[in-house]
Amino acid sequence: MKFITDSFDVVVIGAGHAGVEAALAAARLGGKTLLATLSMDNVALMPCNPSIGGPAKGHLVREIDALGGQMGISADTACIQMRLLNTGKGYAVHALRGQEDKFYYHTIMKEIVEKQENLELKQLMIDKIIVENDQVVGVEAETGEIFEAKTVILATGTYLRGRIVYGQVNYQSGPNGLRSAEKLSASLLEHGVELMRFKTGTPARIDARTLDYSKMERQDGDDTVQNFSFISDIKTRLQVPCYLTYTNEDTHKIIRDNLHLSGMFNGMVEGVGPRYCPSIESKIVRFAGKDRHQLFIEPEGLHTNEMYVQGMSSSLPAHVQLQFMRTIPGLENCKMMRAGYAIDYDCLDPLQLKPSLEHKLISGLFSAGQSNGTSGYEEAAAQGLMAGINAMNKILNREAFTLRRDEAYIGVLIDDLVTKGTHEPYRMMTSRAEYRLLLRQDNADLRLTEKGRALGLVDDNRYRLFTEKRTAVERSIEVLRKMNISPSNENNALLTALGTTPLRAGANMLDLLRRKELTYSKLKEAFGLETLPEAVEEQVEIFAKYEGYIAKQRQEVERALKLENKRLPEDFDYQAIKELSSEAAEKLDKVRPTSIGQASRISGVSPADISVLMIALEVRKRKEQ
Repeated sequence: MKFITDSFDVVVIGAGHAGVEAALAAARLGGKTLLATLSMDNVALMPCNPSIGGPAKGHLVREIDALGGQMGISADTACIQMRLLNTGKGYAVHALRGQEDKFYYHTIMKEIVEKQENLELKQLMIDKIIVENDQVVGVEAETGEIFEAKTVILATGTYLRGRIVYGQVNYQSGPNGLRSAEKLSASLLEHGVELMRFKTGTPARIDARTLDYSKMERQDGDDTVQNFSFISDIKTRLQVPCYLTYTNEDTHKIIRDNLHLSGMFNGMVEGVGPRYCPSIESKIVRFAGKDRHQLFIEPEGLHTNEMYVQGMSSSLPAHVQLQFMRTIPGLENCKMMRAGYAIDYDCLDPLQLKPSLEHKLISGLFSAGQSNGTSGYEEAAAQGLMAGINAMNKILNREAFTLRRDEAYIGVLIDDLVTKGTHEPYRMMTSRAEYRLLLRQDNADLRLTEKGRALGLVDDNRYRLFTEKRTAVERSIEVLRKMNISPSNENNALLTALGTTPLRAGANMLDLLRRKELTYSKLKEAFGLETLPEAVEEQVEIFAKYEGYIAKQRQEVERALKLENKRLPEDFDYQAIKELSSEAAEKLDKVRPTSIGQASRISGVSPADISVLMIALEVRKRKEQ
């Protein structure tokens, strides 16, 4: 028997990292929101790596935070080791990575969700989406309950027809042995949603008490306490070590001898796996000449003996996994607590989505996270936040909120998905961002907090802290610009002592700070400059050293924006433009780009096609006039 239980503005299916951010954003923007999860123990679950951040991913966390999202604050609280990566390179690729107590992170997020006004968390298996006249109107649970909805956000992760595989073992399941959603895929297909089959995997977990740490390299966190969130006030942190070890030829031989038993190689795994995070079997085959692969042994939390073997995802039988792990230094006597596995799952082809993450053909249906073909907690959370915002914008008849590629990594992520699509689980990398000098992790608040404030997600306290920082940065730069230094003997002696060349003519303090060998702290000691908060000092120093490069990149952005500002009508008939190549017409018809700029990034659309498109657009405009 079916009956209408309740009505909501927004129903979010799935309470992983995408679902949580989507539901919190919608509820905080005033929408009556339902967050449906297969299990209350699933909320913000980390089924794979017990960490958040890293190259490009750390940038996403900072951007989520700057817009008023939750991930950064919770990650700071649950963090048991924090490191700033890539410090030997430029600021553009610096990235925070936090080792998390995964169980505490889940607990924090579940409590935040349960306490959020306008938000209901329910343990439900959603079997169907209900669509009328190409408009989503609700969802149906396996209990027969119907929940009416103005908008629905799919955040199903790897649970859509999820299937666990290792060796000959295979069974329908989501991660960690939790239920998979078996009927929802059929409902989506029935309504014309195109699905793909992807694969991901996870390594074994081993008992910390059975490891010999003396044979591994200890990896400690940074001495300086840093946080993802721009408003976190955590000053001290208990940090636990991780450990580095390596595979060897004995490991590789066992894997090679048993490849026929691997789900990846015996046909048991159906889906396409992530190229940038391959299984250990794939590494051995693809990099046959490499004599070792590094592995990080990472704690899953402060109150568990489970250790995560990063770099050793596998779908080999459990006994083979244990056998090859025991060839690795420090793991000779290890005991396996959970076997690694591969998981097949359904996901949407993201080319069906608008830049707002709404489905092009089903009004009010949004999708976010791994259900869009991405991998990673951070990519999921970023999409969830945007989907939650845009679901409410649709209800409130506001314009969709989107971010350009020059404004945020979130903009790069979503533009890549809806413009280029993906043939494998998509992972965010700094190399994907053509304007990465502008999109640094240190300035995410300066780029996005005003936008979060305009949306209604940035509260008064966060905004006050942000404006104080921004004002201090602008004032400090101006002070340095006006502080002139003469080439006196006294000043030159100070400069020589700092290891830099003396002045021949007068200069201002900002010019001195541009020198590679000088830092604000050195100049402060020598010339008595004002003591600044660490975050302000960092911004002032980056401005001085990169001002010329940043100006050049902004010029590139201005040129690109000319194409972005040439809007394409939604009803443009690409098939009628005879001069377009057939491939271009087909791709343009499928993607339905919103601008010439987006059209130029579609795979299969050539510069010649763009020229034809611009002429056709101009002809159409003249006819309309």
